[in-house]
Amino acid sequence: MRFISTKFHSKIDYLTSALFIAMPWIANFEGVLPATWTLVAVGAMSILMSLFTDYEGGMVRSIPMSVHLNVDVITGLFLAASPWILGFADEVYLPHLLLGLFETAAGLMTSRSAHGAEENAFERSHNVN
Repeated sequence: MRFISTKFHSKIDYLTSALFIAMPWIANFEGVLPATWTLVAVGAMSILMSLFTDYEGGMVRSIPMSVHLNVDVITGLFLAASPWILGFADEVYLPHLLLGLFETAAGLMTSRSAHGAEENAFERSHNVN
């Protein structure tokens, strides 16, 4: 069930990326370096990927939306499991788990093409102006 538009997803991307980067200081676990740098790295990667994605929030638009969404799912699953994979679950795990599950869900529930792309393709193929 894909009910999130690519336009809305682009807004989610930039907001959650900033949240990923800020979360260690918001939740006071900045001293747990693996936990901090995992979120900072995922947030920075997400901003960079968003800038290059072919959707309403992209600037360069060279990464297909389907690739972006697949990376979101994989990154979300990694982020959710990272406290146990990287060994900091005894100190902090909930922000990583929740944000990772959110990113995974967003990747699974977003349309794989820009909203209206099908309409534009129809108009081009039928010379509708």
